[in-house]
Amino acid sequence: MIMKVFCPALLLFIAVLPCRALINYTFIHEAAAYVEVEETPYTRLCSTKKILTVNGQFPGPTLYVSKGETVVVDVYNKGNYNITIHWHGVNMPRNPWSDGPEYVTQCPIQPGGKFRQKIIFSVEEGTLWWHAHSDWSRATVHGAIIIYPKKGTGYPFPKPHAELPILLGEWWKKDIMEVILEFVQNGGAPQISDAFTINGQPGDLYPCSKSETFKLLVDYGKTYLLRIINVDMQNILFFSIAKHQVTIVGTDASYSKPLARDYIAISPGQTIDVLLETNQPPDHYYMAARVYSSAEGVEYNNTTTTAIVQYNGNYTRSSPPFLPCLPDYNDTNASVNFTGSLRSLANKDYPVDVPTNITTQLVFTVSVNTLPCSLNKTCEGPNGTRLSSSLNNISFVNPKIDVLEAYYYQINGVFGTRFPSFPPFVFNFTADYLSLLLELPNQGTEVKVLEYGSVVELVLQGTNLVAGTDHPIHLHGHSFYVVGWGFGNFDKDKDPLGYNLVDPPLLNTIAVPKNGWTTIRFKAENPGTGLVDALPSRTSLYVGNGHGVHSEKWPNSKSTITTATSRHASMLKPLSMLGEFLSN
Repeated sequence: MIMKVFCPALLLFIAVLPCRALINYTFIHEAAAYVEVEETPYTRLCSTKKILTVNGQFPGPTLYVSKGETVVVDVYNKGNYNITIHWHGVNMPRNPWSDGPEYVTQCPIQPGGKFRQKIIFSVEEGTLWWHAHSDWSRATVHGAIIIYPKKGTGYPFPKPHAELPILLGEWWKKDIMEVILEFVQNGGAPQISDAFTINGQPGDLYPCSKSETFKLLVDYGKTYLLRIINVDMQNILFFSIAKHQVTIVGTDASYSKPLARDYIAISPGQTIDVLLETNQPPDHYYMAARVYSSAEGVEYNNTTTTAIVQYNGNYTRSSPPFLPCLPDYNDTNASVNFTGSLRSLANKDYPVDVPTNITTQLVFTVSVNTLPCSLNKTCEGPNGTRLSSSLNNISFVNPKIDVLEAYYYQINGVFGTRFPSFPPFVFNFTADYLSLLLELPNQGTEVKVLEYGSVVELVLQGTNLVAGTDHPIHLHGHSFYVVGWGFGNFDKDKDPLGYNLVDPPLLNTIAVPKNGWTTIRFKAENPGTGLVDALPSRTSLYVGNGHGVHSEKWPNSKSTITTATSRHASMLKPLSMLGEFLSN
């Protein structure tokens, strides 16, 4: 196997990507398992179309590993489009070459090409996911990653009777590549989906869907661990189970203080582990999810996806099943109050290490923007413009080769290092009325260089440009502590006084609230090139992307981090079989 020497820096960016491929997952000390990514016909909402799948499965297969293991993945692209695969939330210590974002840590794998990825599971424990990182192919190319505790250890809560992933996604009747092409050409917001899904199925409330609704078969008096993943393209979702509370015990592969709630709010890319106690009279109960959409005047999918929690036994079931009460689609308080209630477990077995001696202060504005329409074209963005997005008023432009390779081989002209530490324009970011001149971002490929070992505080400030909305943010290569959040403009003198430095949640994905701010802290101890994925709700990221890049310079020693090899990692049953599996 040929492996490149690791890069002496870490860079942060924004991206999403396309694919069709044959993936060969070669687990160390195991026989190779060939996983084919191919077009497969699927029927949803009364019509059939071909979608891109892994092993013919939608959602894709689940990857099961234990903490500290390493998995080798050989990706063979046998399709017609470029491909990369990202391992969302896996830190990849000193191994940025395998992270997966196109044009950041690697060039895309062209049709007929291949690429080997070494997936190092180091400190993560819980639930993550993998997905295509090219355009919108991840709408169907995605799957769960379950990371069990090391052998000889267990969960910090009683062992559940059974567990399974719950993937919250969406479905378009139209071919997803057509959806992408349309909004790239017209510059407006992408077509909203036709349905939301739970484990790939729309559920009873959609036409031609009832017979295939996902069912979770349970026994009375048991506890089940649900590993919930939001694989939706851009939407924050509310999720609940009728007449049942759930207890949150983990987020983004990190354990949290038990938190009992009637519903959860989950950002795209985020994972939340919950315990479900089956303590209600035996019956059928809906689990349901629907969108949280805060942007005013923006079209959204107002439908509700359902699955069924079905108690085993003999009884007369209610018809229809009980439906949970979900917050209103625009209930901002319901969303932010849930997220603001999360806390790290923070005990002697699972301590926190919240950075306090900050050496690098950063403030990034997160904005929806507009770009001028091309000559002789008609665009559907505001005032005939093209929608875009930015961090600190810079909208990312894909380079011709990947940033990591250019950094390592010292190739000039691929990227710049002038990404600003603070907003280049200071104004009332959350004002109701803002000048149209502020909507136009600069375009470029810029990175932010950080010294290895830097202790970073990053304030993410939302703006009300174009349309104020929540901004889900994902950081590649690092988890971070969310030490504070609030509405309005961040006040550097007052707001830090309310930071939680005792037990803040450790996450890799967080939503910056509408017209508000979020502060995260992390140590820059993972050299390489990393991406900051910013997903402004209902905004095309293809036309222009906001990017914050940081590069960590290497310490004197370039020794790699050693982890145990994987002897029993496996891709197991498709989600459609898990309900039956749990009942056996």
